[in-house]
Amino acid sequence: MKGIFFAFISLLTTTLLIPLFIISSCDMQVPQRKNVSREEIRESDLMIKVFNHETREIMELYLEEYVTQVVAAEMPGSFELEALKAQAVAARTYTILRKTSYGEEGHPSHPGASVCTSHTHCQEWLSVDELKNRHGTLWFARYWPTIQEAVEETAGVIMTYDMQPIEPLYHSTSGGATENSEDVFASAMPYLRSVSSPYEERSPVLVDQKEVEIQDFINALQSRDKDIQINDRNIASEIKILEKNQGGSVKTIQIGNKNYKGSEIRQIFDLRSSDFTVDVGRNQITFTTRGYGHGVGMSQWGANGMAEQGSDYEEILKHYYQGITLSKLTSYTK
Repeated sequence: MKGIFFAFISLLTTTLLIPLFIISSCDMQVPQRKNVSREEIRESDLMIKVFNHETREIMELYLEEYVTQVVAAEMPGSFELEALKAQAVAARTYTILRKTSYGEEGHPSHPGASVCTSHTHCQEWLSVDELKNRHGTLWFARYWPTIQEAVEETAGVIMTYDMQPIEPLYHSTSGGATENSEDVFASAMPYLRSVSSPYEERSPVLVDQKEVEIQDFINALQSRDKDIQINDRNIASEIKILEKNQGGSVKTIQIGNKNYKGSEIRQIFDLRSSDFTVDVGRNQITFTTRGYGHGVGMSQWGANGMAEQGSDYEEILKHYYQGITLSKLTSYTK
């Protein structure tokens, strides 16, 4: 997910009661729901309140309806069915986590609604009309039925750890390995561990380069730190990567007389990831990045690669989220 990490730290400090509508007593083999009608799913569905940033209104949606449109907005519709299922479970888990965390009062940023439609704060959600406008009617006709199938076949399934819904962070591309949560955010979560992500070769953002003029580079740093000292005549010797995280991203980099986190440099120069190298040319500095996003949790392109290799959604989720249990909302078991 491209935006849910903005709420990560605040949710880590929230004490969750065991939700009465979640079953998490054991790891379960989730049955396929191919013979379950859409009407039957809706009869057992939950209602959630969603703040729409476009209309500035609070919508009341069925959970599975909301999840379907999140999956369509967050993951390429052309992805394998099992990858789309993994995304559906992650999106549903996030929604239930927010619902149990904030209840009817809603999130402080959008009172009255526990989730919203913006990827910068929650998960991206697009209406059917917005999806058609963004992708076209041919895309919608080709991929919408598969997205619906992915949601329906995992209806009610979420991920839990110690009988609580997890924080299901996800991102586009990890660059070969994901990151430990504490290396990117404030806290260590036992299920958000660095793991390999080897099947990302087809990601269009696996490797990227960005060139910054040397003077623009210096100006950007000076605008942040007035007391930074950089020798612009020998700037190559002024930049040193000091330490990397387990997943490969830059943990600490020295520039002049200052040390920065890799995530800070990513933000300052709008890089695609914190997994980068730095090359100094005559007039410009070139950042070469691997991956796209914060790098914690599920890599979407890695998930699709695993699906292409024959993994099902349960195997994908248990690879990227270590030690989790697949659990089911009680309303779906009646």
